[in-house]
Amino acid sequence: MKIRGLMMDPVTNMPIVILKDVNGSSILPIWVGIYEANAIALEIEKVTTPRPMTHDLIRTVLTGLETGVQKVVVSELKEDTFYAVIWLEKDGRLISIDSRPSDALALALRVDCPIYVEDSVLSSSKAVSAVTDKVNNEELRRWLEGLNDEDLGRYKM
Repeated sequence: MKIRGLMMDPVTNMPIVILKDVNGSSILPIWVGIYEANAIALEIEKVTTPRPMTHDLIRTVLTGLETGVQKVVVSELKEDTFYAVIWLEKDGRLISIDSRPSDALALALRVDCPIYVEDSVLSSSKAVSAVTDKVNNEELRRWLEGLNDEDLGRYKM
């Protein structure tokens, strides 16, 4: 997956990170907090801050410890909450770290590692959308699926 865009949800006015399958048409919107969205936006826009932000600090610490980030995985969707795992490699050993997806994505951008989403998360996300009878959610889903490059620029944070 790649981060396709970062925008404001027109319904809830909360930031959304849009993940898109690089080899397909699957999209996954993940609602995040404003501070987490800011951390992602700073890296997307390559904004340099006068002092290291948290995810920059984590990157620097990992580099100092000679530990690489192999990948991040959005691993679970439970009760409308997404979960992620950051996979580190140190001296040939893999270490999994529980993470919020927003933190995992912010770090993935900074270290340029692959982003994955478990198939079960994509399926659960679609199933949750399918069973929801709220009109707003269905409208939002259709709106997200119809986004193009011009829309992402218009709604950019």
